[in-house]
Amino acid sequence: MKYKVLIVDDEPDMLSTCAAALSKDGYQVFLENRSPVALEKLKAQNFDLLVTDIKMPKLSGIELLKAAKEMDPAFPVLLITAFPELDSALEALRAGALDYLLKPFHPEDFASKIRRALREKQLGEENRLLARHVSREYAPVEVIGRSPAILRVLDMADRVAATPADVLILGESGTGKELIARRLHLRSGRRGRFIPVDCGAIPENLLENEFFGHEKGAYTDASRAAQGLMELADGGTFFLDEVCELPGSLQAKLLRALQEKQFRRVGGAEIRSVDVRIVTATNKDIEQEIKAGRFREDLFYRLNVISLRLPPLRERAEDVSLLAQHYLPKIAKEMRRPVTRLDDSAVEILAHYSWPGNIRELQNVLRKSVVVCEGDTLKATDLPEFLVTNSNGMEKGTENFFSLRASFEKEYLESLLKKHGGNVKTTAETARLPLSNLYWYLKKHQINPQSFR
Repeated sequence: MKYKVLIVDDEPDMLSTCAAALSKDGYQVFLENRSPVALEKLKAQNFDLLVTDIKMPKLSGIELLKAAKEMDPAFPVLLITAFPELDSALEALRAGALDYLLKPFHPEDFASKIRRALREKQLGEENRLLARHVSREYAPVEVIGRSPAILRVLDMADRVAATPADVLILGESGTGKELIARRLHLRSGRRGRFIPVDCGAIPENLLENEFFGHEKGAYTDASRAAQGLMELADGGTFFLDEVCELPGSLQAKLLRALQEKQFRRVGGAEIRSVDVRIVTATNKDIEQEIKAGRFREDLFYRLNVISLRLPPLRERAEDVSLLAQHYLPKIAKEMRRPVTRLDDSAVEILAHYSWPGNIRELQNVLRKSVVVCEGDTLKATDLPEFLVTNSNGMEKGTENFFSLRASFEKEYLESLLKKHGGNVKTTAETARLPLSNLYWYLKKHQINPQSFR
C-alpha cells in the first residue's frame, strides 16, 4: 500500500528537502507551496498524512491543521517551523498536531517521524475497526468436551488447520462454530489477525463497505479512507459467520475476490492484493439454499474445500456437565455472585435436557440460575422451572432415551471387559474409543475393570 503524503511549505527549497528525505520510502509525495491550494487538495483528495509549515502567507499551518481536523478528527498532521516559539508549539499540539519538528532538521529525523506517524495512523484505523467486530462474549479457544462426536470434529480440525484449505463449518446455532474457527486460525501458523464478521448482523447496504473498505469521497459521509475487514485479515483468517445471509450481489464480489485474491475498495480504482484464509459457518442447510436460488453454487464450491459438521449438544450429552463446570465460574464472576460449583442434582437435570439452543442456551440457563442461587453451590431448585419439569417427566421420551442409553453403555462395556479379561486397552480398541473416554465411561457407570480379571 502506497501512503499519500501532502507537504505544504512556502519555501520551494524546503519542499525539495522533504521530498528527497522520503524518496526511498515509496510514498506518493505531493508538494504544495500555497496553503489555500493545499486546503482545496485536502478537500478533493484522499491523503494519509499532512506535513505543513506553521508560518505561511494567507493561511497558516495552524489554520490548515484545524481545517483538516474539521474534515476528519483522526487525520494525522505533522507541523514544521523555523521559529522555536513555545506558544506556537503548544497551540499546535492543542489543535491536534501529531508532532512538531524544528527547522533545520536532519533528513533521517524527518523520515523517521513520517514513518512513525503513518504507523500510528494504520494502528488507529485497525483498532477502530477491530473494536466493532472482535468483541465476543466468550472467546476462549479451548473446545470443551470428550464425547466421541466432538473429538472427531477436533481431530479433523487439527489435521486441516495447517493447510491453506478454506473451511466451511456447519452446525446449529450455539454449537460453538466460532470456537472451531479460532482453533483453526491459531493452529494454522498464519501470523495475521483473526477477523470475524457476523454476516446477518450488518445491514445489507453496509456489507460491501465493511468487507472491502472505502476511499475518501466514496459516499457523502466518507471524509477519509478506511480499510475493510478483508484488508485487516491480510496474512490471517477471515471468518464469515452465517455466510448464507450474504446478499447475492456481495456473493458475486466475494467470489471474485477469493478467486483473484484481489479487490477494490468502494469508490476506488486501485487493485489491492490480500492473502487470507477464508473460514465460513452457517446454521442453514446450505445445499437447500442453493436449490432455492439464495446462495451461489460456485461460491459454495469455493468455500467448501473442507467441511466440518458440529454436533448439537443433544448428541453429546456427556459433555453437558463439563461445559457447565467450565462456564459456571466465568458467569458467576460476570454476575458478581459467589457460586463456585454445581451439586449432583443440578448436573443430572442439565444432562437430561435436550438443549435446542445448544451451548448458548446452557450459558443462558446458568446465568438465570446463578442470579437466584443462595450460597456457593448451584442446586436443582435454582434451575429454571421448565428445565426441572422436563427432567421430572413432562418429556418421558427424553427421560427414557437417556435411561436406556445409560443401561446400554453399562451392559456393553461390562460385556467387553468380560470378553477381554478386564484388559482396558483392548476394550477401548474394540469399542473404538480413546482410552481417556473409556476411563470416563467406567467412572460414570462405576465399573471396576479388575473385577473382570
